[in-house]
Amino acid sequence: MSARVVVMTDRAWPDDSIERNVIESAGFSFVTGPPDAPSATEVEHAVGDHQPAAIMTCWAQVSARAIDLADSLEIVARMGVGLDNIAVEAATRQGVLVTNVPDYCIEEVSDHAVGLALAWTRGLIQFDRLVRAGCWDPSCARLRRLATLTCGIVGLGRIGRRTGEKLKALGARVIASDPYPPPDADGIEILALRDLLAASDIVIVHAPLTDTTRHLIGAAELALMPQGGLLVNVSRGPLVDSDAVIDALRSGHLSGAGLDVLESEPDVPPGLLEQPGALLTPHIAFSSDVAVEQLRRSAAEEVVRVLSGDPPRYPCNRPAARAAEGTRP
Repeated sequence: MSARVVVMTDRAWPDDSIERNVIESAGFSFVTGPPDAPSATEVEHAVGDHQPAAIMTCWAQVSARAIDLADSLEIVARMGVGLDNIAVEAATRQGVLVTNVPDYCIEEVSDHAVGLALAWTRGLIQFDRLVRAGCWDPSCARLRRLATLTCGIVGLGRIGRRTGEKLKALGARVIASDPYPPPDADGIEILALRDLLAASDIVIVHAPLTDTTRHLIGAAELALMPQGGLLVNVSRGPLVDSDAVIDALRSGHLSGAGLDVLESEPDVPPGLLEQPGALLTPHIAFSSDVAVEQLRRSAAEEVVRVLSGDPPRYPCNRPAARAAEGTRP
């Protein structure tokens, strides 16, 4: 009998050596292609051709049709945290587990958020650009002391809480908004989103992307922020309305926007590039040598765990058919 197949759709790193070693050492067949994310249709074709027991995906869309095409599919493993590129409801209906790796980049993403805040308060990007352009003028500095500012965190999950800890250690006042706040918020005051926006010099978005959080931050929300504030998004691009951010930067209502993610990525709106207050990085907040290795190994080990009949460490759904019968309908 041929080994069950694991298909990896794409990856955000050069090779597949870690994943291949974990999967093949466990006795499964491993199929992968180029690192760039294929289209949803291409994923569907690959699934139909290889009939995998497991799909590992980084950025590629795993559609309801892809899940339906694989008769023996047991698990879709997200090599990351967010699940917006996976048809989770379809997987649940089909008795397929969906997993992620929620704890691999807590330090990296929180560091990135704090780094963008510090780059703004200290003018690091702005003055690097000016010096490179031949301008040496310390008198034009209009900088801020982080310890005097209020930082509002939208989404108080693992990463949001860690960001809060780091900001508090730097002396900032930290508040948060979350529809399902943790039982222990470590002394962080929980506010309604509108109240948080009105009170925050810096707003950091750490929320998941769902149908209800798309454009969570738009023109009306930005208008609530104090004049001259900073918006940071290190979660998912569509949480923030890019056009609204551009307008707020143009008008001066926002003096900065630290964005690691964009709703149009990898395309960057020209209007955003024109704004000196825009601090832009290419969806790398998750990345470090340690975090990427942990992510790759953890995702592959989760696949092996499930295909070997053991429960996953990080299930993201509860497939009724699997719970009741142990097999797909």
